[in-house]
Amino acid sequence: MITPFDDNYFMRKAFEEAERAYELDEVPVGAVIVVENQIIAKGHNLTEQLNDVTAHAEMQSITAAAEHLGGKYLKKCTLYVTLEPCVMCAGALNWSQISKIVYGAKDERRGALRYEGVFHPTTEIVGGVMAEECSELMKNFFKSKR
Repeated sequence: MITPFDDNYFMRKAFEEAERAYELDEVPVGAVIVVENQIIAKGHNLTEQLNDVTAHAEMQSITAAAEHLGGKYLKKCTLYVTLEPCVMCAGALNWSQISKIVYGAKDERRGALRYEGVFHPTTEIVGGVMAEECSELMKNFFKSKR
């Protein structure tokens, strides 16, 4: 039986958040956090809007999820994010003990996966979900800046 709630479904929701960031002239990264097939948190980059270098999509989502759950640990949660997390976000995700991270496009320049042990040892990492669409949105954003 195929469930509509699979990695592609939730990555599509994260992609919608990335599109919101794009509309705000923010680097188009979006994220959602899911527990038991329910989205409990959404976020997109707000670094320009908030003048805050830490206002990444993942950070916004982690804060919202912790608030929703009433605690700082995100065990049994999955983060869907359109771009491989940076080292800052990886550190926060490590501390949150999130169970799973699913990302879209690889970040060759700033992605955290190049560093061994940056994510929590129990966190499952899945990459490449909707990678083409996520990468294309980023490319279009930066093309528009030239």
